[in-house]
Amino acid sequence: MEKVILVRYEEIFLKGLNRNIFENRLIKNIKQQLRGFGSVKVTRSQSRIYIESSDAAFDETEAMLRLKKVFGIASVSLVTKVVSDYETIKAATLEHVGSLLKTKPYKTFKVEAKRADKHFPLNSPQICADLGGVILSGFPSSLKVNVHNPDFILYVEVREYTYIYSEIIPAAKGLPTGTGGKATLLLSGGIDSPVAGWMVAKRGVELEAVYFHSYPYTSERARDKVVKLAEILSTWCMGIKLHVVPFTEIQLAINEKCPQDYLTIIMRRYMMKIAQRIAEKNGSLGLITGEAIGQVASQTMESMLVTNAAVTLPVYRPLVGMDKNEVIEIARKIATFDTSILPYEDCCTLFVAKHPVTRPSLEKTKAYEKVLDEDALIEAALSQTECIILQG
Repeated sequence: MEKVILVRYEEIFLKGLNRNIFENRLIKNIKQQLRGFGSVKVTRSQSRIYIESSDAAFDETEAMLRLKKVFGIASVSLVTKVVSDYETIKAATLEHVGSLLKTKPYKTFKVEAKRADKHFPLNSPQICADLGGVILSGFPSSLKVNVHNPDFILYVEVREYTYIYSEIIPAAKGLPTGTGGKATLLLSGGIDSPVAGWMVAKRGVELEAVYFHSYPYTSERARDKVVKLAEILSTWCMGIKLHVVPFTEIQLAINEKCPQDYLTIIMRRYMMKIAQRIAEKNGSLGLITGEAIGQVASQTMESMLVTNAAVTLPVYRPLVGMDKNEVIEIARKIATFDTSILPYEDCCTLFVAKHPVTRPSLEKTKAYEKVLDEDALIEAALSQTECIILQG
């Protein structure tokens, strides 16, 4: 008997003739996520992926924590792998249940069996009934059968080998990173943008990120906060490149030369223009923002229209119809929330008008921008942009 990690996937099943592309990419991502775990063997068989290691120091628990963050994986289980000999299966079943009873005082159970190997002499219902009897005989004073609400379920899959387990751990789901192209995320230090990036990444999209830093008006702690958020995202996204753009001179120019009520929308358009320049250079097919309709002045329908007009790349806003509590729930799930609420300001809090326009005119916005030396401002910012590579 040996311990193996069983990996399941769901949406990849729907990919028809392209399914192999998604499966192969998922295997590649699994291997990358488990780098540093020693010698690991990853195999695919009958729509399952199995991870094995002959290394005595291999940490299955830590490996499964890593695998939970791999997009494309629906769930993982630590399983006992045995030859498909029924006496061996029964012995392994008793050993597995005995180990479970040492961890918790379980009282009831059920058996769920799946016979993929049609040459095996018992069918699935027969395996369930017979192994249930084996468990009752082995632990007569400890366990009873409860098929409706058991304390634990013993799963038995009879395939080329037989796999026995009792825990199914949910994972990230979605599609494997790298199967959906690349997009560039406008990442701030708030709650929304990391969640927006995560949601798009879940669809197999590779991420790069852009952060606009306004030193000395924003502190290095604000920058460090965003780097930390990018680090957290990178653990889900197989790594991220974070582009830190100096934005102070642009903000000062806008504040000096443009109407106060249009500061926010013009600043936002400059962010989009710079993000598009970086995106085009890195091969991204779109921009991602954390905007939601009506959340702040720059996120009305009219403001979004004016913002979109600054770029030609598509702008993806996965949070556009969500409320704050829904976003916070995801932020907690992906572990960005506690970092996002740290009290370090970002550049969007600077030079904010007392009464920002909520229904900006595109014509007026363009007219106000004409007093700015757009090319010089953007080129200066890009020339000083820092790229931080986070491995995930």
